[in-house]
Amino acid sequence: MPEPVIETLRDLVRINSVNPHYAGGVPEQALAEYVEHFFQQRGIATWRQEVYPGRPNILARLPGRPGGGRIVFEAHLDTVSVAGMPGDPWSGEIRDGKLYGRGACDTKGGMAAMMHAMLELAAKPAGRAREVLFAATIDEEYAYRGVVALCDSLAPGVVDPECLSSSRPPRHPWTADAAIVAEPTQLRAVIASKGVLRWKIETQGVAAHSSKPHLGINAIEHMAHVIAALQHETRRLAQKVHPLLGPATCNVGVIRGGVQVNFVPDRCEIEVDRRLLPGETPSAVWQAYHRLMEQLMADHPSMQVHMLPPMLTDWPLETQADAPAVVALSRVLAEYGLDAQPTGVPYGSDASKFSQLGIPSMILGPGSIDQAHAAEEYIECAQVEQATEIYRRFVDAFA
Repeated sequence: MPEPVIETLRDLVRINSVNPHYAGGVPEQALAEYVEHFFQQRGIATWRQEVYPGRPNILARLPGRPGGGRIVFEAHLDTVSVAGMPGDPWSGEIRDGKLYGRGACDTKGGMAAMMHAMLELAAKPAGRAREVLFAATIDEEYAYRGVVALCDSLAPGVVDPECLSSSRPPRHPWTADAAIVAEPTQLRAVIASKGVLRWKIETQGVAAHSSKPHLGINAIEHMAHVIAALQHETRRLAQKVHPLLGPATCNVGVIRGGVQVNFVPDRCEIEVDRRLLPGETPSAVWQAYHRLMEQLMADHPSMQVHMLPPMLTDWPLETQADAPAVVALSRVLAEYGLDAQPTGVPYGSDASKFSQLGIPSMILGPGSIDQAHAAEEYIECAQVEQATEIYRRFVDAFA
């Protein structure tokens, strides 16, 4: 018989919560209701925040002493698509100590561990100074609207009681002494991650017959100049290396242009993904690329290049290694014989949103990022069980 936390993880995996922006996706309602019921039937206070119809955040709270502070645990409800997965993506099958299925690693394993850590903490309330707030949020895999709505609705001076369908959160303004976000980190404490800026660049030309290309202006050829300029800038970025994250990066991931081979194309478009280092801001980076395109047009007067407004922005995360919460978590990891040295990751998460509120934020969870989004996604059950202990122990250690 699997441990209770593994039974809960199996239940979570068996509920389709593919983000509705992806093929086969649905609103996160069913999974949110499971999480809500899990806490309610055990007498733990919960409330909903309706972000979109059928897509609520679920919050659960364990009280602490008045003025004792707050710890936040957070995990996202949604997953990526199941396209390309063999067999049943919702099986929750356990083989050789691993549980398989979409979301098992990213990030329902961490969610199940946090949920059971909350149960263990609720069973021993004596001596707990800080309240513990668990948040299960929507939409991390597309545009992180769930955590943004949570932070916006609870920010100082921006509390909107209509955002919450039951009781208000217990402490205002929205502050916390620490936040741990569940993502697959192999139980490493992550204190730095890159931000992201995504936008489109468009070149415009003049259509003509391909037998007389001199009568037109080739938008694809002009885009080649744009891509070369981006590559030159990326080589410059490589000269600055963050100790935990390496250099900032820039990737052209999508290109569209042309109608058919015997036309001179009058339009071409690319989508750009720029990863930001701590110290960079999305607005400043976007303006720098805007100036780069203006210089390119000045050097090539026939070019027409347009920078479209960003499609997605996210700030980098950097929490100081000597922050009390980081020191406490490192101490807990050392107690379990795990690597206690804080590290960084190139991908983003919900942690950066808490960090922007001034909350010392970390990413830690069971599983490997190499399994997230994989055709065969799985998580080691032993890591999920150990994550439960680590989350619970952190609350005690960060006293």
